[in-house]
Amino acid sequence: MSRFNVNKRPEAIKPLLALGDYVRNSGLEQSLIELVQMRVSQLNGCAYCLDMHSKDARAAGETEQRLYLLQAWREAPFYSTRERAALAWCEAVTRLDSIHGVPDDVYEQARAEFGEDQLIDLNMAVILINGWNRIAIPSRAEPGHYRPGKH
Repeated sequence: MSRFNVNKRPEAIKPLLALGDYVRNSGLEQSLIELVQMRVSQLNGCAYCLDMHSKDARAAGETEQRLYLLQAWREAPFYSTRERAALAWCEAVTRLDSIHGVPDDVYEQARAEFGEDQLIDLNMAVILINGWNRIAIPSRAEPGHYRPGKH
């Protein structure tokens, strides 16, 4: 059962909705954005967002195999160099700590694949899903009801 419904305060989520529009229109591949949203939601344990983004990813043509193995992306051969750089980046940014930050090798790999502008866009995608996770988890948003295209 939900604790609170953030939709009762639509002005509270306007910045996240605007950031979502920015990310969708940034030029990053939608399939890459979905993988990042899935991986961050796995790291954070957000069932609602995992339900939503697995459905969106499948509706956009993502394969079951790649979704099932996403937690083990380093060992699985199904992800491109660009996707691997994005997944390493999203993990480092999601797990930020005050001592290590984002490791230099992760930054260099991501910078090589994305360039500065797209790396900023990728970072915004990571910030966006972390924000949504931090709404869905404490509100106890219930997974299972989402239908693709119903954002």
